[in-house]
Amino acid sequence: MARYFDVHPQNPQQRIISGVAQNIRSGALVAYPTDSCYALGCALGDRDGINRIRSIRNLDDRHHFTLVCQNFAQLGQFVQIDNDVFRAIKAATPGRYTFILPATKEVPRQLQHPKKKTVGVRIPDHVVAQALVAELGEPLLSSTLLLPDEPEPMTQGWEIKDRLDHVVDVVLDSGDCGTEPTTVIDFSGGEMEIVRRGAGDTARFE
Repeated sequence: MARYFDVHPQNPQQRIISGVAQNIRSGALVAYPTDSCYALGCALGDRDGINRIRSIRNLDDRHHFTLVCQNFAQLGQFVQIDNDVFRAIKAATPGRYTFILPATKEVPRQLQHPKKKTVGVRIPDHVVAQALVAELGEPLLSSTLLLPDEPEPMTQGWEIKDRLDHVVDVVLDSGDCGTEPTTVIDFSGGEMEIVRRGAGDTARFE
């Protein structure tokens, strides 16, 4: 049965955030809010957590997981960025974007695209998500909480608790955070490609 926490969207209770971060370090799978819908998250090296996310979302090994980072310095440890890409991403973060980039050796192999050796990274503009990754001290391995055969992600923490009670360990609820996922920009192939148009404005990349 999942533990459920109602957290303040602008001033999340530190006691709760610290406890959830410790749960993640111990192998918990958490459903948590971001600036572009709820997400599933686990610790970076948690192989079981990765497999549980794949199972819940019915994902194959070509799916790009996302490393949700606290800031640009942390993001830079896990992906390779040249100067032009650096400026483009820096100007768009924090925000509702996921960037696909070549992974560094710091990224576990099972998180990388099997052929491209890439990974998704993002820096959310959301107080609760930021508090959680800050307390964790490393990126949170994440995937949008979109269930198979459903057109939109769930938007209510209580609904997530009700439906996923048996498959997640923690639900952090800070209210409705929308149904539109991030805009996905792929910088890994030399030419920038808009892979998915979502919550982030694509005008700056066009």
